[in-house]
Amino acid sequence: MNLQLYIKRIFDLIGSLVALIIFAIPFLIIIIIIKTISKGPVFFKQFRPGRNGKLFILYKFRTMNNLRDDLGNLLPDGERITNIGKILRKMSLDELPELWNIMKGDMSLVGPRPLLVEYLPLYTPKQAQRHKVKPGLTGWAQINGRNAITWEEKFKYDVWYVGNCNLWLDIKIIFMTIIKVIKGEGINHPGQVTMEKFKAGNKHE
Repeated sequence: MNLQLYIKRIFDLIGSLVALIIFAIPFLIIIIIIKTISKGPVFFKQFRPGRNGKLFILYKFRTMNNLRDDLGNLLPDGERITNIGKILRKMSLDELPELWNIMKGDMSLVGPRPLLVEYLPLYTPKQAQRHKVKPGLTGWAQINGRNAITWEEKFKYDVWYVGNCNLWLDIKIIFMTIIKVIKGEGINHPGQVTMEKFKAGNKHE
């Protein structure tokens, strides 16, 4: 492990531990609320690709139910998101359990967001560079539009971060993330509850 990665890991451990202490009471309150007013598990768990594409289990607070149509297909996200889920997403509190992923070393405080496993074969070679670093709780793309920008723009921001990441940039991104969360900017893609699914990049890039 080179010095920069070592410093980043120490920064992640200290930052996530402090965040867990600060949010301990809200964390417990959210667990109680989800368990009380929404049927199903408290946590949403799903495999996501980490550094070098290695899979890990991502933890988030569950914000949707599993309602299905007559054919057994899940209903659209807009129909499945719960009332508490809307609040958690608006305040980005659904991401709090990812602090455990950071403590474990699966993720970093700052880095490209961990996306779906099904996207792995769809990336262009350049887009796939986003997996050269650990995925993050927040990142350069999140403070430059988050879900309000296109996939292509998001990946360009991710790749730029990979080539320019350093401790001071991480600190800047964290503070800017706090401002974005307070303002509630870029949470939803225009006209949708969540970001539309990524189809495929231009393989000739």
